[in-house]
Amino acid sequence: MKKKVPIWVTVTVAAITAIITFQITFIAVDSAYDQKLKSSNSSDIERKLHEIMELYHDLYIGELDESDALENVVDAYVASVDKYGAYLTPEEYAERLADNNAEVEGIGVQIIYSAEYGAMEVVNVMPDSPAEKAGILPGDLIVGVEGQSVAELGYYAAVDLVKGERGTYVSLTVRRGENYSESIDFSVMRDTVTEQTVLHRVTEADKKIGYIRILSFDAGTFEQFKAAVEDLQSQGCDRLVLDVRNNPGGLLNSVTAVLDYILPEGPIVRLIDKSGKVETIESDGDCLDMKLIVVCNENTASAGELFTSAIKDYKLAKVVGVVTYGKGTVQQIRQLPDGDALSISYKMYSPPYSDNYEGIGITPDIVVEMDESVANVNLYKVAEADDTQLMRAIEELKKQ
Repeated sequence: MKKKVPIWVTVTVAAITAIITFQITFIAVDSAYDQKLKSSNSSDIERKLHEIMELYHDLYIGELDESDALENVVDAYVASVDKYGAYLTPEEYAERLADNNAEVEGIGVQIIYSAEYGAMEVVNVMPDSPAEKAGILPGDLIVGVEGQSVAELGYYAAVDLVKGERGTYVSLTVRRGENYSESIDFSVMRDTVTEQTVLHRVTEADKKIGYIRILSFDAGTFEQFKAAVEDLQSQGCDRLVLDVRNNPGGLLNSVTAVLDYILPEGPIVRLIDKSGKVETIESDGDCLDMKLIVVCNENTASAGELFTSAIKDYKLAKVVGVVTYGKGTVQQIRQLPDGDALSISYKMYSPPYSDNYEGIGITPDIVVEMDESVANVNLYKVAEADDTQLMRAIEELKKQ
């Protein structure tokens, strides 16, 4: 089973039945294919693979699994030519679709691994989720799944056990309270959950400053972002910290919708294909009338970087943090006739006015490292007062 690849900016995930290139057919050895290999139009890769395959068919003493070979060869080809590309099995393709959708099937918790306890620590419970209805709370430690210890299962195997189809149940053992001495068993029915990609609160340092963290950009992010802004405004906030640290990206139409809500009239992003053709996505005249500041880090990538750079280009906010990841390409997913799919880098995308940042990243206006005492602590676990990047951002907003 191949490892799940990272989620990057995706323009479309609709199934397209056209054959992309030769990748899905170059293992065949029938006479028509053999004739093709001998033609002058055949690539060096095709001919070399054919030579190797013939030798294995003639000489190899083991059992040939050409299905497995095909998957490995295509994986290697994509990895060697496309840094952000991915060859997806039907299962991985379906999972990618679900990742980009605002609705997922599960219990509705966001978790991190607690190495200290060998458990899954609940850092957020999504509103109206099965977990919330069952009584699971932020700060709970999930130490057992289906009667098995998370420490023995391992984190990823335990996560896979928690996942499941809507209407099915999962048994969890949770510890909470002082020193996690209280043990509670839950039976939670999985359901369709609206994934929470936007978290918000009023800052402790200043009740006029709201804090919005965007975890990624998926189909539900815009509505959640708009609701977060309106809620913070209703609580008296007139300034916002927009945190895209550790945001790996997501859907292009999601980040452009959020930026359209923030930016004045003008370009949001410039998309450039291999022929040099430029497509520009524009913002309308409506914009967010609030003082802003953006916080980013080395794991801010793709759509997270477009968000950062676009706001910076319009001089709507200073950027605080460290240099971002540096991914300025767009991927398109196309489904192949056999059900597999290919995520392929097919366009560069650039901010409204500044240069593309592929391989370079975005340098903040104010470079601030996290304090060594919390540098390796998950952001969910860092108190506001200990978050040096966030506190610097709040200080800058107080000056405005």
